[in-house]
Amino acid sequence: MQADLYPSRQEDQPSWQERLDPVVYRSDLENAPIAAELIERFERDGYLVIPNLFSADEVAVFRAELERMRQDPAVAGSGKTIKEPDSGAIRSVFDIHSDNDLFARVAADERTAGIARFILGGDLYVHQSRMNFKPGFTGKEFYWHSDFETWHVEDGMPRMRCLSCSILLTDNEPHNGPLMLMPGSHKHYVRCVGATPENHYEKSLRKQEIGIPDQNSLSELASRFGIDCATGPAGSVVFFDCNTMHGSNSNITPSARSNLFYVYNHVDNAVQPPFCEQKPRPAFVAERENFKPLDIQPQQYL
Repeated sequence: MQADLYPSRQEDQPSWQERLDPVVYRSDLENAPIAAELIERFERDGYLVIPNLFSADEVAVFRAELERMRQDPAVAGSGKTIKEPDSGAIRSVFDIHSDNDLFARVAADERTAGIARFILGGDLYVHQSRMNFKPGFTGKEFYWHSDFETWHVEDGMPRMRCLSCSILLTDNEPHNGPLMLMPGSHKHYVRCVGATPENHYEKSLRKQEIGIPDQNSLSELASRFGIDCATGPAGSVVFFDCNTMHGSNSNITPSARSNLFYVYNHVDNAVQPPFCEQKPRPAFVAERENFKPLDIQPQQYL
């Protein structure tokens, strides 16, 4: 097991440390699958929005399958479905790249996974996948956090060589609870307070209360970097670094939101035993066995 280079939840006071890992692992930007200035923007801000990467017809295919799964009793009873804490409405369905042929192909789509492969500098596997719903009127907020803090402490991900890819299946507008991010926050790691409870994922995937930054740290990050909203039309894609501080407000508008969400991790950064005293989270939340490199190819859905 590697040394714990990013300790968290071990002290009674929060603290910061500077990032020890690169953000972009390749320097030959002339060979990037997208414009060099976009890679530079990801390096600087820790996130990137690419509008209309998928067509309206492709989005329609994804949404039709999403709705079919959403109404499938077998999906609801699979144990991989997370529901809203109050309404009981489906919030997320995990492991879609393993359980669904269409969404497995989306995971390996060159348009998205190819960008992730360049940024992370080599072969990838899917650490986590899910489809997310934020219904109109009742969609709940998700508090500020760094994904890497959880993936490191609870899943045993050693280093920051991982990123997330959110494919927007509905228009994301400032008023309907889009993803909010603090640009530049990815270069600072906030050590959180509070021991990890047993089976923490059962609560944290609905409402996270352990592994979230203290308010003073959030205030300082917001003061230094500001807060951006990742907005865009359906078919756009948001890429963000594993350590970028992010969250989302509740959605009290009639406009529901949904997305496909893939977490790409470099094969050399495969998870180990968790950096806490709890057993690992289940495989549908964090892949623990199949680290085979993803076969990234052009995909057709129509």
